[in-house]
Amino acid sequence: MAVWRLFAPAWRPRLRIGAAGLGLLLAVVQWALCGFTWQSLPAYLLLALSALPPVRTGAVLRWIGRLGLAGIAAACIGVWMLLAVPTLPPPDGRYAVATQVYRWNDASRDEPHTADPGDRRSVIAQAWYPTTQREHSGGGARVPYIDGIGQMPDQVSVMPGFMLHRYGQIDTHAEDSAPLASSNRPWPVVIFSPGYGAPRATYTGLATRLASRGFVVFVLDHPYEAAVTQLPDGRVVGLREIFPPDRTRYMPDQQILRTADIRFVIDQLARPEALSRPLRGGRIEASKVAVIGHSFGGAVSAMAMSEDPRVVAAANIDGTPYGDLPDRRLTRPFLLLQSDYAETHHSDLFINGNGKLLAHSTAPGYRFEVKNANHYSFTDVPFFFAPPGRWLLAQVMGGGRGGAATHQAAADILAAFLSGPLTGKPADVALTAARYPNVLGGPVNPKHSAAPSPND
Repeated sequence: MAVWRLFAPAWRPRLRIGAAGLGLLLAVVQWALCGFTWQSLPAYLLLALSALPPVRTGAVLRWIGRLGLAGIAAACIGVWMLLAVPTLPPPDGRYAVATQVYRWNDASRDEPHTADPGDRRSVIAQAWYPTTQREHSGGGARVPYIDGIGQMPDQVSVMPGFMLHRYGQIDTHAEDSAPLASSNRPWPVVIFSPGYGAPRATYTGLATRLASRGFVVFVLDHPYEAAVTQLPDGRVVGLREIFPPDRTRYMPDQQILRTADIRFVIDQLARPEALSRPLRGGRIEASKVAVIGHSFGGAVSAMAMSEDPRVVAAANIDGTPYGDLPDRRLTRPFLLLQSDYAETHHSDLFINGNGKLLAHSTAPGYRFEVKNANHYSFTDVPFFFAPPGRWLLAQVMGGGRGGAATHQAAADILAAFLSGPLTGKPADVALTAARYPNVLGGPVNPKHSAAPSPND
């Protein structure tokens, strides 16, 4: 319609006006059926301007009008090409996936991010677990992809809150509260800690892939550090940073706080009354768990293992350890899974800190670098963009491997690594990684004292 109005305004104007009116009618129907979406605003405006009849005016005003119309058309195309309501790839393991959300209060700890002395620390955990009930076959409601739909903070990470308006429509490929699949032994448990500021939702793709491979995965939200979290009392809160006078202590202090959150969750798993029916009755292995995480959460996984004997393995995905963590001795298996050094440009703190952890370890250690993956490739963030937008982003920031391919490789490597400590059935981690092109690395000699080279 815009091209017609722009280049041939005098050709059959009544037909063009009628066609634009029909387009606006369809837009009204779409709005009624699907709800308002900000992405459609340029299209609404473009349709309305396309319906304008030809007018006689001066050359300057005519060119201004043409440039304005062309600009709105470019905005319309840009929104369509770059931004999208995410469509997540379905999990690719042998099991279908179910999910439940737990919102727990820890009565023994206060909330350091608020001034109210009566506030208790909350931890949110979303369980993703194997089921034999296929997606939506039971007719149940879907669990929303992200907390806070309808009450979103003004800012969610780097995105304005209004941009997540339709994220409640995202299909997580999981059935709400479906029965846990049957097994002759308790299901292995993995606790996942997100990156700093990231809501747990942005790890749905990776978590569902792990669950479909036979793990019960609890993905956490650490309130006031996640960009958006719904507390047990129903309030939706965003990021609230409280920097101490010495800001260099902030991340080490948060590392300690998160570790306490993880230990609290492990405590909850041992309390049958804290879990709902599908996960009760000794059907999950609560006495030994693995802790994994991405970015800051990856560093916390190593700290949790160093402090809690119930953590039998830890995996750090692209995380930088802070404080005294690099000097600790890990006595149980540890995996470092990192993005492409050439694309993420990991800091010396990342390289040396993880190098020390691996060098000081007295247990099996592994390090793999996933080439053509950047820091965000392990999250759902690439799917927040339409395919042309993903391609453009990859040209600017890297990550050309793609989110789906990175998740698949990461899930298989993690599953192989975790199978020994959690199930007693070790898998060849290096052989699993070798199935994927451009995944470099392997076992690390615990006696090796040098930091891993970025080019290893």
